[in-house]
Amino acid sequence: MNKAIIGRKLGMTQLFSQDGKVIPVTVIEAGPCPIVQVKTLERDGYAAVKLGFGDVKVDKANKPKMNKPELGVFEKLGIAPKKVLKEFRLDNAESMEVGKVIECDTFVEGDRIDVSGVSKGHGFTGVIKRWNHHRLKETHGVGPVHREVGSMGAISNPSRVFKGKKMSGQWGHENVTIQNLEVVKVDKARNVILVKGAVPGPVKGIVTIRNTVKA
Repeated sequence: MNKAIIGRKLGMTQLFSQDGKVIPVTVIEAGPCPIVQVKTLERDGYAAVKLGFGDVKVDKANKPKMNKPELGVFEKLGIAPKKVLKEFRLDNAESMEVGKVIECDTFVEGDRIDVSGVSKGHGFTGVIKRWNHHRLKETHGVGPVHREVGSMGAISNPSRVFKGKKMSGQWGHENVTIQNLEVVKVDKARNVILVKGAVPGPVKGIVTIRNTVKA
């Protein structure tokens, strides 16, 4: 993996190919992402780079809303404070320099990428919405509810519910990666990458883009 960047999902639209086919695309604001830290195999045990993304809000005194230890790191490097920090293990990490800015044109049209993000949260959800279960029979003797999980198994044996049983619970708001997507277009003037298909997360959600592992 040689390329990676942090971005923000802006929404979906569509493009038309040369032969007139409609291509659904997700618009991602990608970068600019300065390199905040470079980890080496000799010092840290593995090679990686830490990228920053998104400006930090300032207070009335025009000071960044960060604690002093975090702010001190950016001041020491001479980099504007960034809201999001993420680490990527790249093959060429040790050859990179702190302060270098990664922009959207690091990817080109036709690249195959993996996009990771936090999926939309749906809260505590029943088995019908969460696992697509059927309703119970709406006949006499089944009530008073028809959206319950239903039978859990025999009473005498094994006398317990097996681990991993599909039941109601928290749905969504988890890390999701969509693999092997295609970069349809890179617009450096607008600082966006157009990716074929959908990517995880809500609009304005933070996503990470890297080379696909399924090349």
